Formats: sequence, C-alpha cells, structure tokens
Amino acid sequence: MNNNSHLSDRKYIISGFFIVVAIVYISRLFYIQIIDDKYKLDARNNAFRNRTEYPLRGYIYDRNGKLLVQNVLSYDLLVTPKLAKNCDTLALCKILEITKEEFLRKMKKACQAPNSPRKESIFEKQLSNKVYAALQEKLYRFKGFDVQSRTVRRYPRPVAAHLLGYVGEVTKEKAAKESYYIEGDYIGISGIERSYEEELRGVKGKQIVMVDVHNKTKGRYMNGLFDTAAIAGKPLFSSIDIVLQEYGEKLMKGKKGAIVAIEPSTGEILCLISSPGYDPNLLVGGKERSKNYTKLYYDSLNLPLFNRALTAMYPPGSTFKLIDALIAQQDGLISRSTVYPCHGGYPPMGGHPKCHAHPSTDLPGSIATSCNSYYSYVFREIVDQKKYPKFEDGYNHWRDAVRSFGPNTKLGTDLPFDKPGNVPSVEYYNKIFGKNHWRSNTVVSLGIGQAELTLVPLQMVNVVASIANRGYFYTPHCIKGVGIDKKLDPRFKEKHYTYVQNQVAYDNVLDGMQKCFDAGTATASKIPGIVACGKTGTAENPHGKDHAVFSAFAPRENPKIAMVCFVENAGFGGTWSAPIVSLMIEKYLTGKVTRPEMEKRMMEADLIGGKNLLGKQTSTPKKKGH
Repeated sequence: MNNNSHLSDRKYIISGFFIVVAIVYISRLFYIQIIDDKYKLDARNNAFRNRTEYPLRGYIYDRNGKLLVQNVLSYDLLVTPKLAKNCDTLALCKILEITKEEFLRKMKKACQAPNSPRKESIFEKQLSNKVYAALQEKLYRFKGFDVQSRTVRRYPRPVAAHLLGYVGEVTKEKAAKESYYIEGDYIGISGIERSYEEELRGVKGKQIVMVDVHNKTKGRYMNGLFDTAAIAGKPLFSSIDIVLQEYGEKLMKGKKGAIVAIEPSTGEILCLISSPGYDPNLLVGGKERSKNYTKLYYDSLNLPLFNRALTAMYPPGSTFKLIDALIAQQDGLISRSTVYPCHGGYPPMGGHPKCHAHPSTDLPGSIATSCNSYYSYVFREIVDQKKYPKFEDGYNHWRDAVRSFGPNTKLGTDLPFDKPGNVPSVEYYNKIFGKNHWRSNTVVSLGIGQAELTLVPLQMVNVVASIANRGYFYTPHCIKGVGIDKKLDPRFKEKHYTYVQNQVAYDNVLDGMQKCFDAGTATASKIPGIVACGKTGTAENPHGKDHAVFSAFAPRENPKIAMVCFVENAGFGGTWSAPIVSLMIEKYLTGKVTRPEMEKRMMEADLIGGKNLLGKQTSTPKKKGH
C-alpha cells in the first residue's frame, strides 16, 4: 500500500514537471511571437524587405517645349547592420573603392539614430554604373546589403544653373519637421527645384519584396497586394527661352554680372543669367558632386554659386533717372520742354555730381544724353515740393513713389532668395546726419541712382517692364504652367500699378529712351529694323572700377521683351552692357544676329582677366553719368 502510494506521488511529480516545462515553453513562445517583436522582426527581415519606391521627379521644359531637366536611373546601396554578419568586408570595400576605415564609419552611422541596427538605411548613395554592375554580380556574398533604384537629375544643356537650381540631401532639421522626408532623401536646394519642390517631388510608393537566404530578391509579397505605387511629380512649363538663355551666357563669358529679361505683357521671365555660372550637371552624383560643390563654393574670385541676378544689390546708376523723370511729371513739376543748366556738373553743389560735356537740353534729350545735373535738379524738385511743410514728408513721398515700381520690395517672384534692394529711409539718414541736419542736396546723388540706393537686376528689369507697359507690371515669374493642365498661380495674373499713371509722362520718357538708341549714349548699339527704347548707366563702385549697366525694351509699341544687363567693373554702359542687350533683343525678336563684328567682340572679351582676347585693354575712360 505504501509502495503504491509512493509510485502515485512520483507520477504526480513527473506530470507536474512536464506541465511546468510546457507552460514555460508556451509562455516563452507567446512572449516571442506576440509581445516581443524583436524576433518577429528578425524573422521577417530574413524573408521580406520594405522598399520605398521613389517617384520620378517632374520634368521641366522651356516656353517652346524644349526639355531643360530630366531624370536618369541611379542606385543606392542599402544595409541592415543586424543582418550583415560574416560579410566579405574587403571584397565590398574593393568594389566600392573605399577603405576599411570608411566601411566601419559608414556601418557605425547605419546603427545610430535615426537609423537602427535592424533598420535598412543607405550605406552608399548614387553608385556609378561600373560599381553597380560589379556589385550585382556578387551581392549574394554580402548578407544584409541590398540595392535600391531611384532617379537623379540630368540637365541636357549645361546652362541656367542659377535659374533651375539643384537637388541635394534633405537636412536633419527638415526631415524632422516634415513627415514626407527621411534622411537620405533628396530635396530642391535652390532655384526652381526649391520653389516648386512640392509639385516636383511627387508621392512615394511602397513595396514589400521577398528575399531568400542568399539575399536574392524572389518577387513581391502576395504579388504586390499590399504595395502602393509611387506618383510621379508634376511637369513644369517654364517661361524661359533656352535659346536666349544660352546666347546670353555665351555673351557674358569672361564677365561678372547679370542679365534678366522679361516679357512685359505677362511678367514671364525669358532668361535669367548670373555670370560666372557653372554646369548644373556638376552638382549631380555622389562623391563627384561633393568635390565639385567644394570647388565652386571656395572659388572666391568668381563666386559661381552666387546668384547675382537675384541677390546682388547694385547701384542702378543713370538707369534710375527714368523713375525720377516720371515722378516729377506726375507731380506737375516738369514738362517735356523743361531745361536745367549743366556746366560739367550740378551748379548748386559746385559741379557735383559731375557730368560730361553736352548742350543744354529738354526732358527727352536729358535722357538721351544722361545729364547728371538735370536729374539732380529733378530730385530736388520732387523732395522740396511746397505742399510738404516738412522736408521729411517730401522725401517720403519720393521714396514711396519709387517703391511703387518695385525697388526696396520683395517682388514675390517664384524664385527663392530674391533681395529687396534698398531705398534709404528717413530714419536711416537721421542716424547718419542727425534729425533736421540733412536736406535734398545732402543726398542729391540718389537722383542719379547712386549713394545708398541699390537694386537687384530683377528689380531693374521690372522697372523697365513697368515703363514699357506705361504704368503697371506683373510679378516676374519663371513658371507659366504646372502639371498637364498648365495651371498658373493667380497672383501672377494680377496687375500692380505704379504711382505714375500720366500717359504723356511715359510718352516723353519713351521719346528720350528711343533717342538714346537713335542719337544718344547707345547709338553704337542701335538695332537694325527695330524701334527700341533704352538707357545707359555707369554705376559708381567704391570698391573698384565702375559697373556698366543698360536697360531697354523693344519694340516700342506692343513690347515683347524688356531687359537689363549689368557688367561689373566694366565702366561705361554703352561699351559693354548696351551691345549685349542689343544683340540679345535682335536674336529674340528676329531669330538671327546681323552684326557679327559686335557679337565677336562681346563673346571674346575677357573682362575678369583685365584684357580681352583680342589683346586690347577693356578699361574705358571714366565718364560719369553714362
């Protein structure tokens, strides 16, 4: 009886032991499979890969349908550090052409936040075709590594870099703020690529692919049932005439400065040139892109990354006299027949600002000859009007009227980083001279576009477009349609009216601008068969040689193009800027150039080096006011 009882107890003990073991195993399996997703993730990663399908970035075309920006296929090498066991490190380093130290550094980065040892991330971006081909053959040897395809930008024409912009990796801060991006994604950094990033980037897709133990892709999970397709970015139809853009860049080779052209009737930017420039393809790719960017960034002589057309604030020089002439007429202070004395300069200030020799003349003649004395008087007439008891009120009136043409304001263009320029305020001069210690003659150089007055080239051409339109402008923009339906932002259809609405005033100014070509400071640049209106300028530069500037539009009636050319340290505007504008207008309106000698001289001139390629000195005698 006792033996049976003992055996019965042992039976219960053994049964209990197995029950406990079973409970432990079941609990552990429950924990592994249900609670702790680490093992589930490891198992899943051995069979599945979540792939981001990157959308095609939107293409960009010029106004005539010519392709400006396209995409080409590229490949990134991905790594999941947790799975990269027993990898043939030396073989991989040899294919990637990196050192073992670089390999370890990249692997360390792949393990650190926001990456993770269990999370797939980019190990090497934008592999060359040679590297990709070599890698594909031996990928099975590199467990934990895989390749994903994506596209990068390609520019069929090596021009318009500042206008089109470039694409680069998104910053950590941007990726943290916007859920669309993760580190390693590409984003528009400058130009159109930046302004229209949301339209160009498209929508990412997702793929779940199956891989075998050799890390080879075996197909889509459940035939792609849980995949989402990427949506391509929208195409952009720009207002740029790429033929004009290319021609302008050739003319500006060897020169520092900018050219901007606008269609006055729409505000569409026809070309935007900053010189020296660079081939936009230099900022595409992996290692080469980094090297090229460093070279461009540290080129302190030419500053090729600096967009002079939008961010260089230059004194407008004598081109600014057109605004003063219009304001004074609008206020009833001068008329077409008004004449002021000039004896080599502004008499009330002892001949300062200085002026070149020319006979006394009326309003149109003052524009054609670019008389400094005339516009010193005009500036004083505007600011010292009797209807303003306080001098400051008269100055503010002049400043507000000037700003209605665009200076000292951000025009709101669809390109990033445009600067407002500067029309000095009363507060500024009160700090400089003291309140009630300055008058119109103190700052009279403002009347001829000098002193602290500065405009960016985009603002200068906007002034010309306003004059061509006889009193209004559209916000300058370089995209005339987004998407297949070519939608245009409504703000680019809105007219902005200037202070001056007196049409007789515009006729008088236009007569002077036409006379500038016919018998004035730009006679040598007269365009055969085209009635054009222009104004030369020589902008004084306290840091070196004067800058050459020229503004023009054509034809006079129903103008199709307004343009400004600014050439740094080139002296007289009629020598360099006027011929460049003249040639470009002729090219745009007629499709050809009839003055090969002028064209050759402009294209071969190297003003940066101090001598042009014809062996002649590029400096010209300094003549103020031109």
